[in-house]
Amino acid sequence: MKTTTFLPILIALVVFAVLRASATNDDKYVEAMKKNIRTLLQAKTPAEYQEVINSLSRIAAAEHNRWEPLYYIGFGYIMMANADSVASRKDQALDQALAAIQKGKAMKPNESELVALEGFAHMIRVTVDPASRGPQYSGLAMQAFGKAVALNPDNPRALALLAQMQYGTAQFFGSGTEEACATLNKALEKFANASSDNPVAPTWGRGMAEGLKAQCP
Repeated sequence: MKTTTFLPILIALVVFAVLRASATNDDKYVEAMKKNIRTLLQAKTPAEYQEVINSLSRIAAAEHNRWEPLYYIGFGYIMMANADSVASRKDQALDQALAAIQKGKAMKPNESELVALEGFAHMIRVTVDPASRGPQYSGLAMQAFGKAVALNPDNPRALALLAQMQYGTAQFFGSGTEEACATLNKALEKFANASSDNPVAPTWGRGMAEGLKAQCP
């Protein structure tokens, strides 16, 4: 009788301990990610980006079932490429960004944020040489942004990046920017109402969208 009574108590204690350890690990993960995200968003130079990317890479190695560290590694490399003026280094950083993004997509292939970020990498690739790269990488960027919006119509970054691409394409061909500005207005609406249950979900992009808004009538 005593053994029969003791077993449910033991099982309950084990389950409680496992759940408590899991919650503690989640708290540590979120705390570490938030710290690195703040640092990443404040970085300016390639060296600063690389430092936080290295830190995020250590988190990704330890948390191999989480897509968010890979997302921010990809974002960091894209920002590094954007900050560099040397074409070969930009391309190298973008290759590393896409490698991280693909690892994230292997875990979560239908994550709108990862797909939008992939398009962002293609968009920055265009800027290295718009005349020669535009036909290939503009198409890849537009395809990715379209898919990201289809996966989550409320994703403000997907809409803002799509608007940037539409605006740049219109300027390049000397056409009207009405479509781009309409997409941008949708993005700004989504930014105003954005929310997520994920404490480390992406939140960047509103400033970029507001900057483009100044170019719209």
